Amino acid sequence: MGSVSASAPATSPPLPSRRGSVSAAAPTVSSPLSSPRFLSAGYFRVTSRSPDWTRRARVFVSAMSNEIVPMSAPCEAPATSRNIEGAGSAKQQLSRLVKESLDSLFPDEVQPIVAACQAKFGDYQCNNAMVIWSQLKGKTTQFKNPSSIGQAIAKNLPESEMIESSSVAGPGFVNIKFSNKWISKHIQNMLVNGIEQWAPILSVRKAVVDFSSPNIAKEMHVGHLRSTIMGDTLARMLEFSNVEVLRRNHVGDWGTQFGMLIEYLFEQFPNWEDAGDQAIGDLQAFYKASKKKFDDDPDFKTRAQQAVVKLQSGEDKYRHAWQNICEISRKEFDLVYQRLKVQLEEKGESFYNPYIRGILEEFERNNLIKESEGARVVEIDGYDIPLIVVKKDGGYNYASTDLACLWYRLTEEKAEWIIYITDVGQQQHFDMFFSAARLIGWLPASKDAYPKASHVGLGLVLGSDGKRFRTRSSEVVRLVELLDEAKNRSKAELIKRLEDNGKITDWTDAELESTAEAVGYGAIKYADLKNNRLTNYTFSFDQMLNDKGNTAVYLLYAHARICSIINKSSKDIEEFKKASTCMSWKINTGIGKIVLDHVDERALGLHLIQFAEIVEEACSNLLPNVLCEYLYNLSEMFTRFYTSCQVIGSEQQESRLLLCEATAIVMRKCFLLLGITPVYRI
Repeated sequence: MGSVSASAPATSPPLPSRRGSVSAAAPTVSSPLSSPRFLSAGYFRVTSRSPDWTRRARVFVSAMSNEIVPMSAPCEAPATSRNIEGAGSAKQQLSRLVKESLDSLFPDEVQPIVAACQAKFGDYQCNNAMVIWSQLKGKTTQFKNPSSIGQAIAKNLPESEMIESSSVAGPGFVNIKFSNKWISKHIQNMLVNGIEQWAPILSVRKAVVDFSSPNIAKEMHVGHLRSTIMGDTLARMLEFSNVEVLRRNHVGDWGTQFGMLIEYLFEQFPNWEDAGDQAIGDLQAFYKASKKKFDDDPDFKTRAQQAVVKLQSGEDKYRHAWQNICEISRKEFDLVYQRLKVQLEEKGESFYNPYIRGILEEFERNNLIKESEGARVVEIDGYDIPLIVVKKDGGYNYASTDLACLWYRLTEEKAEWIIYITDVGQQQHFDMFFSAARLIGWLPASKDAYPKASHVGLGLVLGSDGKRFRTRSSEVVRLVELLDEAKNRSKAELIKRLEDNGKITDWTDAELESTAEAVGYGAIKYADLKNNRLTNYTFSFDQMLNDKGNTAVYLLYAHARICSIINKSSKDIEEFKKASTCMSWKINTGIGKIVLDHVDERALGLHLIQFAEIVEEACSNLLPNVLCEYLYNLSEMFTRFYTSCQVIGSEQQESRLLLCEATAIVMRKCFLLLGITPVYRI
């Protein structure tokens, strides 16, 4: 795992660090919006997964049919409201039926309002009645009140195998209960054709997810943890939803700090090219030493500033040194990405350098740039301060780089949704530069319309003292060391558990190592992702590695226990799954049929089929904690099912084993979407 690097062109005008700016004036670029040339950076290429659009049109369970259509079935003609009835989440399928009812009653376009409801009322609820009534007040209408509207909606629902019953409560709430047969068929289809059948249908086809984004020449620390984990999970969920995702690592690979680093490299190691990586050694220590000299030695500071100019003018010696420093940083970053199994394609700040001048000229042509105290700014309504795009000294800054980057992603990469993941402290910056993009017409006026840009703000990672997480010496915590400690603690606990139950001899060293990695790294990821991303959370190994409660350890072990139940049955679960496609076999033997007669069987089955809409909600609102909550609730529901419904040796053994298998499959997909490796035994 790792990242791809797209380096800066061979000659580059000044560009700021992602966290700072440069002071040299920008030279004229003859063709600012032409494609830049690339330098090889030595990273292997990660290809974004292209969506399988044909999958969207496949009807995997027709609500009007008695047959399950396998994935091998040919793709039908363009979908209509009827032949896509079996596509999408359960909520989406029900919404289509409600839409038919609404269309038959009201001439104006009415979008269905459908949501899951409390079990005592039904499975789902249509909540359109009161909204429609408020719009009809004062007009001639056949309806007397919201309840009569609800009655009409329920009466006009098209006949469907999906719906067992409907009723109206209160001021027009239409409560709808799914048929057990339909829920069973929906699960059986997933077992036969794969969990991809439950991928939600989103309205976007191509997205950029901008995450991690460390600064070159600085090691990744715990502050980068949330962005890296959150971005990877959002990318995974979108990819599962058949969105083409460009995973972008917008590293800080340009700016004044490189003059300081290069000059210090030349001073300390005159033969630095022969010394290789050993010349720099510990990158963090090298950065601190060069920064101290920059602050303490005026002559060195002058030489460092001159080095910036030489680097930006393209002098080979300085360009080579810059590339060397960047490459050393990338190797350090990859140590983290490999552990986390995160894939990224690097397009750093330097990549967008040639586009900045042309972008600013476009703003000028539209009379959007003004002079303010020597700087050039874009005024944004609602803010007391303007968006500075060129500093007083003529240098570019964070905003000018980000505008060029956004333009490139919209125009060149044709992205429909650009998602930026940083700490919440940068919210104002993103709000302002998104507003600037709307002013010039790159983004639509409505924030909900496509193409759109979204900022995913993240809270802080805190220590036990409630302050920003650091070591005892007040240093930021290196991310590699943090991950390794999680794995080591997990391994020690696993060995102790296996020694206590006498199973240690059944495990190889490789199995111990891989399980410790899965549990240790998974524990860190889940502890972060289960929280609302906007909130701060306290980093605690003891809490995240606890095998009780809402932790990755508990959930991974729960999955392993389900696998153990299936294995102990000595039944061929794959044969049961295949049997579910053969109607005559099911009728004659009952094998392959899922029965949901017990209340806990049905509750588990209903929760399973809600997986797609949960992923849809998590994607749409950019909230992975929604998926974490679903996963934990799934584990709890399975426990209730297993406690009240005997599996092995019962008359319903085959059906209940299939429910076990379906639960394990959904849990595994949840883990994979969260970037967590499942474990199959404990």
